[in-house]
Amino acid sequence: MSIHLLTGAGSGIGAVVAQRLLDRGDEVWLLARDAARAAELRGRYAGARTLVGDLADPAKLSWALGHQALPERLDSLLHIAGVVELGRIADTPVKVWNDTLAVNLVAPAELTRLLLPQLRLSRGTVVFVNSGAGLRADADWGSYAASKFGLRALADALRGEELEHGVRVTTVYPGRTATPMQQKVHQQEGQEYDPARWIAPESVATAVLTAVDLPRDAALTELTVRPGR
Repeated sequence: MSIHLLTGAGSGIGAVVAQRLLDRGDEVWLLARDAARAAELRGRYAGARTLVGDLADPAKLSWALGHQALPERLDSLLHIAGVVELGRIADTPVKVWNDTLAVNLVAPAELTRLLLPQLRLSRGTVVFVNSGAGLRADADWGSYAASKFGLRALADALRGEELEHGVRVTTVYPGRTATPMQQKVHQQEGQEYDPARWIAPESVATAVLTAVDLPRDAALTELTVRPGR
């Protein structure tokens, strides 16, 4: 049985990935921001285990995980959670920069650092669900794109550093995907939201699990997923 830990199981891509892993009989650990959220996730995903740690406060992740029983090994660590606030650079306050970078970049770096022993033991796979904004920064997307450009750098550096330990690192770059985050983006853009125009979260979940399930003689380093219509 494979063992996985993922963030972002509350909705969208993360919800689909979590359920698919459970449906096939794998052991699934879900990171929740607090105890109430952890209980909610356990109620939703039968058989899932939870850990409590707030991605918005990455400096406390070490303390939080240090007071909980962790999986002994990990076959995959899946970074799927993320936040977005659109706005022009001239109008973006420091709090938005700090909050965005904390959840989208610093917390994945810290969580990966803390769980590397378990990943090395299993020669596991780390998947960073990035964004098209991690490849191109458009107007009004400055803070989000900066966090995702940084996430790409994190993945590239980690891949080189962990090669000797057999840990594979994959970055997935989805285009616009029909998730609650995308609905929020449309509201911020003042645009009507039609989920049928965008990638289904199930399609991105398939890309994520393809990277996880690839035979050990190969690694998928980067996957770009774009709307097909």
